[in-house]
Amino acid sequence: MKNSFSILNARIVNEGTIVTGDVIVEHGRIASIGSSTPNQRKGSILDARGAWLIPGLIDDQVHFREPGFPEKACIRTESMAAVAGGVTAYMEMPNTRPTTTDHARWQEKMDIGAKDSYAHYGFYLGATNDNLEEIRKADPKRIPGIKVFMGSSTGNMRVSDPDILEAVFKASPTLVATHCEDDDIIARNMAVFEQRYGADIPAECHPDIRTREACLASSSLAVELARRHNTRLHVLHITTRDELQLFDSGPVEAKSITCEACVHHLFFNDKDYATLGHRLKCNPSVKRESDRQALLQALRDDRIDVIATDHAPHTVSEKSQPYKSAPSGLPLVQHSLPVLLDLVAQGALDIQTVVSKTSHAVAKRFGIPHRGYIREGYWADLVLCAIEPPKQEDSNPIILSKCGWSPFERYPLRGKVLSTIIDGQLVWDGQRICGKPDVQPLNFAQ
Repeated sequence: MKNSFSILNARIVNEGTIVTGDVIVEHGRIASIGSSTPNQRKGSILDARGAWLIPGLIDDQVHFREPGFPEKACIRTESMAAVAGGVTAYMEMPNTRPTTTDHARWQEKMDIGAKDSYAHYGFYLGATNDNLEEIRKADPKRIPGIKVFMGSSTGNMRVSDPDILEAVFKASPTLVATHCEDDDIIARNMAVFEQRYGADIPAECHPDIRTREACLASSSLAVELARRHNTRLHVLHITTRDELQLFDSGPVEAKSITCEACVHHLFFNDKDYATLGHRLKCNPSVKRESDRQALLQALRDDRIDVIATDHAPHTVSEKSQPYKSAPSGLPLVQHSLPVLLDLVAQGALDIQTVVSKTSHAVAKRFGIPHRGYIREGYWADLVLCAIEPPKQEDSNPIILSKCGWSPFERYPLRGKVLSTIIDGQLVWDGQRICGKPDVQPLNFAQ
């Protein structure tokens, strides 16, 4: 029976509870949850042996670099890496080459996703200084959001005209997702460090250039604009404890203004630049341990609503260049769940919070129907995972991202993705990609 599966003896983590039982999948959807008899079981049998069974992660922020950067990444390779990391659906960003800033370019990416993606997919439309009419035409049922670069980052898509920025917040028919850093503050800081070091600025200076002040100034402006125009705002990759004051605690469904944290900002701090150098260079920057701890607490307090990756691969040769030439961004999507499980092993998060912030809350925030939960009748996007002691082979991991490296290679992680199932089909068995699923574009009830 196509896309039918029986998972036995799992610890099912869903909606704040952990219950031992079986999940029966029929025709790609969850048919039953609980105790099962042999007569009720369908298709292949997978004995979970007490591993956690969780909903597949929905990553609301990735950069898969297609079209335009074939040496770095493409939708095929990066979605394979995503599946290996427990991600069964993703929303991809518009700073490709050419940029995804009109509906024709957006449809081209949808066509690539239909052909090449190994996980369910959605694509943002990007804002510029001159595409307001394209934004007004965005279909909120097909486009997850309008990406607004309020600060410059990879791709040079900053909306620099304040009148246009305000118009985007006022006119967008769908959620506005922002990258918040203040370019003027960053430029002043850069001038100081260039005078001191020239072009070869040490990597550990990055958070002193792209500072907390730059983040707070821009995030504050985004929240102010959203409140003024009643915009559904989602502030991406919060990195500082200072910004947390801008956001309310509480359930995501009660908010029109939400925010996100990313796995690398939850795992690393500024001491890691000494080991990783420009391989840790990203925008916004990884900051102090006190910021990392504040982000973790804000997740526990429901002030931060979503965990994502901001997966943004560059080649090793690019990252080996001097500071001003080394691009910002890290390949992360294959290690998203292993990193979060490692944080669970450390006691920094619990598994219920991980599931809530990577699946439930994303489905709620973006209005994704029949995904993000383990419920009867929902699509069977499921992940078996566990915490295990690091093994010898973990020191030489298989990297599926096309760039061929990961910032976590030197950090043996205790979190393991044992199986990834998409619409009832086993796609990752813990060691390899098992087949290509019949994936679907994400729909959004916004």
